[in-house]
Amino acid sequence: MGRHREFDADEALDAALEVFWDKGYEGASFEDLTRATGVARPGLYSAFGNKEALFRKALDRYEERYRGFMSEALDAPTSREVVRRILEGSVAVVTLNGESRGCLGINGALACSSGAILIQQELVARRKMGEAALCVRLEAARDQGELPASSDCAMLASYVMTVNQGMAVQAKAGTPKATLDALIEHVLSTWPSTDPNSR
Repeated sequence: MGRHREFDADEALDAALEVFWDKGYEGASFEDLTRATGVARPGLYSAFGNKEALFRKALDRYEERYRGFMSEALDAPTSREVVRRILEGSVAVVTLNGESRGCLGINGALACSSGAILIQQELVARRKMGEAALCVRLEAARDQGELPASSDCAMLASYVMTVNQGMAVQAKAGTPKATLDALIEHVLSTWPSTDPNSR
């Protein structure tokens, strides 16, 4: 009979998520992962596969646990409120518990060598999916007359996601939440609208 696994895979995945979030994909060594999870390398391999597979599972857990606000924001009644919820939700995550955490996806992609190109491509693809979904929502707002007919929704979606990603980088560098909140208010104050009372 094979030996039973003597650790909780969910707890190990949560611990691995914290390591990847803190150090990025390539910055997280297997020694870091085994120390954080309390599981030896053979056990991690057996439960999750290689480091790339473990990262992908951790990324899925991160999106499920911390990024639900993205899809929920798209249901907001106005495009301005959609943007507010996306940016405020993001800031809440990247400064979680008052720490300079940044975003797992951004942290994981910023310093990837050619050996980690598949991980970088995965992270870029996931971000593009979020941007595409936002673009569709903004196009609906334009079609409904809430945004000016001349609005370039692809550009607006790119703008919001660029600000979002930039705030994640700034948070990781220690920028206070209050500063990021003020940036959100600036973005919202310049958001296009056909309603003169929308500010």
